Amino acid sequence: MLLRLLALSCLLPGVAAALTSLTFEPPAGVPAQGRHVVFLSGDEEYRGEEALPMLAKVLSQRHGFRCTVLFALDADGTINPDNQRSLADSAALDSADALVLALRFRQWPDEAMERFVRAFHRGVPLIALRTSTHSFNFPATSRWAAYGWNSKAPWPGGFGKHVLGETWVTHWGKHKGEATRTVVADGAAGDPLLRGVGPIFGDSDVYEAYPPADARLLLRGLVLRGMNPGDAPADHRKPRATDKQPQGVNDPAMPVAWTRLFRNEAGTTNRVFTTTLGAATDLRDENLRRLVVNAVFWGLNLEVPAAANVTPVDPYEPRAYGFRAFRYGLRPADYALGRTVPPGGTPPPLPPKAPAKK
Repeated sequence: MLLRLLALSCLLPGVAAALTSLTFEPPAGVPAQGRHVVFLSGDEEYRGEEALPMLAKVLSQRHGFRCTVLFALDADGTINPDNQRSLADSAALDSADALVLALRFRQWPDEAMERFVRAFHRGVPLIALRTSTHSFNFPATSRWAAYGWNSKAPWPGGFGKHVLGETWVTHWGKHKGEATRTVVADGAAGDPLLRGVGPIFGDSDVYEAYPPADARLLLRGLVLRGMNPGDAPADHRKPRATDKQPQGVNDPAMPVAWTRLFRNEAGTTNRVFTTTLGAATDLRDENLRRLVVNAVFWGLNLEVPAAANVTPVDPYEPRAYGFRAFRYGLRPADYALGRTVPPGGTPPPLPPKAPAKK
């Protein structure tokens, strides 16, 4: 029924305007997993609003998961990842069996945060992409301040550092100038999450990251000399943010993917997968798509396929990452099953800031 409604929404503009999230059911002929995976989009830069519908279609249509994608929306129902206070249809979190995050500096209202925290405390697996290490940005006076990326106490580094394994530190590779190619971390070659996963090329840069001692490192990211897959590894040095001591940018290369088992404050355990890759353009690489799909299987304690089918269901041509570069004017229905995403417009300039008070 829901797929028929989605198809109808593609034909009737009035119905499309009413859609504020997307749900994809497994098709006939694909065994249903009986699990609900909820995708949380909301990052201003790396086009998570484009990447997550693509991944949700792969996991539903190829692998039998029920998948729901939530968006940051403006009051008119259009997608606006710059709207840090929006998470439409957050009630989907109440039935989530796993969460996939593509978030950055969110300040959700209490209702959405309460639902997110309840899901977290149920022990749902967390699959976190790119800027999700700094998912939240609440002021110190907020009841959710501990979740903020720059929290001091009780969780230094907030939800990112405390739960996912890192918060925002800095760009380790030169942003938009030095791309990433992965190598397998020592001892990880036989890990189930790496089944069918070859070297990943991402045109996003390596983040500086120091996962905790209990994390299992899967991949490290070589900083490349340029923005092409065949570029050689960079050999320059730079100081670490932690102790200001210089090191070669690839000596050792920074971790870019890891897992951990996190026992939360409610006493349940979250299976956590974090990667600092995950720009929508990075996910053009089938090896990264397969890694994320594998992480969902692993997070739900299901057998990881030997070589998961990760072919996009619909055409996938994401926009380049950047601020104020999202497809302006689109709605969730524009990412529905069977649709080629419209080009969208260019977001208008932000209004000038008010002069500082003297």
